[in-house]
Amino acid sequence: MSDIIHLLPDSIANQIAAGEVVQRPASVVKEMLENSVDAGASSVQLIVKDAGKTLIQVVDDGIGMSLTDARMSFERHATSKIKTSEDLFKITTLGFRGEALASIAAVAQVEMRTKKEDEELGTLLTIESSEVKKQEPVSCPKGTSISVKNLFYNVPARRNFLKSNPVELRHINDEFQRVALANPQVRFSLVQNELETFKLDDGKLSKRIVQLFGKNYNKQLIPCQEETPLLKISGYIGKPEHAKKTRGEQFFFINNRFIKNSYLNHSVIRAYEGLLKADYFPFYVLNIDIDPVHVDINVHPTKTEVKFDDDRMLYGVINSAVRQALASFNVAPSLDFSADVSFDHLNKTREEGLSQQEKAYSSFQTIRPSQERLEKLDELYASANLEEIATIEEAEKERVHENIFSSSMGSESEVEEKKPTYQLHERYLLRQVKSGMIVLDKEAAMERILFEQYQNQMKSGSGMSQACLFPQQVKLNPSDYALALDLKEEINLLGFEFEQMGEQLLVINGVPSELAPCNEQEVFEGLIEQYKHNAKKLDLPKKESLIRALAKRTATNKCQSLKNEEMDHLIDRLFGCEQPNYTPEGNPTYVLLSLEQINDWFRR
Repeated sequence: MSDIIHLLPDSIANQIAAGEVVQRPASVVKEMLENSVDAGASSVQLIVKDAGKTLIQVVDDGIGMSLTDARMSFERHATSKIKTSEDLFKITTLGFRGEALASIAAVAQVEMRTKKEDEELGTLLTIESSEVKKQEPVSCPKGTSISVKNLFYNVPARRNFLKSNPVELRHINDEFQRVALANPQVRFSLVQNELETFKLDDGKLSKRIVQLFGKNYNKQLIPCQEETPLLKISGYIGKPEHAKKTRGEQFFFINNRFIKNSYLNHSVIRAYEGLLKADYFPFYVLNIDIDPVHVDINVHPTKTEVKFDDDRMLYGVINSAVRQALASFNVAPSLDFSADVSFDHLNKTREEGLSQQEKAYSSFQTIRPSQERLEKLDELYASANLEEIATIEEAEKERVHENIFSSSMGSESEVEEKKPTYQLHERYLLRQVKSGMIVLDKEAAMERILFEQYQNQMKSGSGMSQACLFPQQVKLNPSDYALALDLKEEINLLGFEFEQMGEQLLVINGVPSELAPCNEQEVFEGLIEQYKHNAKKLDLPKKESLIRALAKRTATNKCQSLKNEEMDHLIDRLFGCEQPNYTPEGNPTYVLLSLEQINDWFRR
């Protein structure tokens, strides 16, 4: 029997490695930008076409490479940053695996032009599927320019798994933002489809944040600084009132390397305890300078997941730093942070700080999040007979219909005895029914009404739009802008009309007729924000998620103090719905209090 085990050809081995390192165009962007920063560039330009599927080009003015280095950079496991095993624990630069360029060249057509400052001519390399097609001297400026063309051209199955252009652009923008935030001393620019999206000057971190996210961020930034013998924390956090319902504007950097770490994120959120609404997340950009021996960054191919030898210590220091920043700007109660942090007493300090915040800010405590109610609802459905539940719900719906309409509509002789509806704290409606009293949540009821209304409009394509008297411009951050374009068709079906004006600028020409008049910018931004929030928590089709988002945002604005006829109309509309009992999220819209329950309260 012949031998069956053999070595893979380099081209196939590189494609396999590329599966870990190069997952999408944004992966290429990340690796190439980090290489430019490591090369000491003071200016980096990123150019993408067709969301990176056709072209990704990075041009920098770094130190450049010699001919030998240029050739070696495309070999697997080739790196300038590691010589001994001890070096693995002293890495302070960004890209280091020695597989990035080799992996990229295995699944794309790559052209590199590079030149060192002391050399007259540079080097031109052209590589396709790991094979060098051209190598020759070339006249070019100091630094390196790498063009990655037709990504996954030789792996069509991988290319088919790429998302739509707006989605891929969002991922590219995310990687660009992270590298730009970590290196405010470097000038960056981003050109998408021949349109310059960003042109970032070098400067302080606060300036970089405003350049990336908008001028309004200048008002919400709070400096956050902390230094101990083991580490240094620097950066900015956002004021609680500017927190958002979606994640995405939380940035942790370890030695200027972006990381994702839910444990450290919890330390920041914990510092805001009592200051945020339920399910809201603050903005922060924090960099932790720490000796690399305490960090293992070689955990995941993307290098965004790291391990620490003492993460509890890090948790405590970050938590204390954020609390101190909030207190210094009179956002949180003043705590004593004058003494150095004692790592042996971090838990005690954290508990004392929490008790003071809880007492001073008890009025900010929120009701139990709806997610808990959803989980209980899921448990009910998981353990019960679905047909039986449906029968019970239908019977309950009919019974409540009977109670309400018999007491409010009645026969002609009973119209004069119609029971009035009362408003409680401008949030609830109370009405007497035959068996007791119904307590209705106005906002929840309106959310259910609007959800079914928008759902019908989306199905029939009959969303009515009212033209804005003065079309309003809305400037979004890059990811929200790309998301809006991706949802344009569905948003139009709901009655919004908008068009692109370039540079993350949209012009709203019309809004759903039932919303007019309104603050078009506020409504549109709220819709995008709520959609992102839904997308993070629920796995829903695009259309349903968008309908839920608009219903949720619109319900709040339409449920201010109501007149008597408006209260009656709201109740009638709710019980005209297919499912009046619950909001789309599963929260109850009303509660029926029977006379027996009320009598029990008074021991009758």
